[in-house]
Amino acid sequence: MNLVVLALALIVAGLVLVYTLITGISPLPTMPRAKSAMLNLLPAELDGTIFELGSGWGTLAFPLARRYPRCRVVAYERSPLPWLVSRLCQGVWRLPNLTLIRGDFHGAGLGDAALVVCYLFPGGMRKLEPKLAEELSPGALVVSNFFRLPGWQPIDEHAIGDLHDSRIYLYRAKGSAKHVST
Repeated sequence: MNLVVLALALIVAGLVLVYTLITGISPLPTMPRAKSAMLNLLPAELDGTIFELGSGWGTLAFPLARRYPRCRVVAYERSPLPWLVSRLCQGVWRLPNLTLIRGDFHGAGLGDAALVVCYLFPGGMRKLEPKLAEELSPGALVVSNFFRLPGWQPIDEHAIGDLHDSRIYLYRAKGSAKHVST
């Protein structure tokens, strides 16, 4: 029995390690203080699709789906273990407006996004920026945990008061126009 538990632990650790190397970031859950700050920065009502890019364990996808029941929430995650945990939670909570996709969000169209949520590393944010600039409709919101979106000026920023001086950034898309800091 101990050997089975050890083997499962090694498989789990190996999966997390492999996908950390593939994606460049480990699947970190959004801390409660950051989640609260992100949700507080968002408007009470949204109309359109919400995309969570890199949904990890679903710690934001589920609260977003509950908060905005009239919006379609599409959560992308490449790493199989966090995605599987999210799928198991979806089986329990059964939120009909939430779709969990195991895959790379870079191929997804974001044209109907009302909101894009991300918690990506700096290289991921740099890679995401041209996609957002090209595909988002004017007025679409982008909220980012910890990492800034290069070249964009936040419309709001909130320090969450932790040891890392973590910040939440809220941006508004200007459509296909260039987003330049002032």
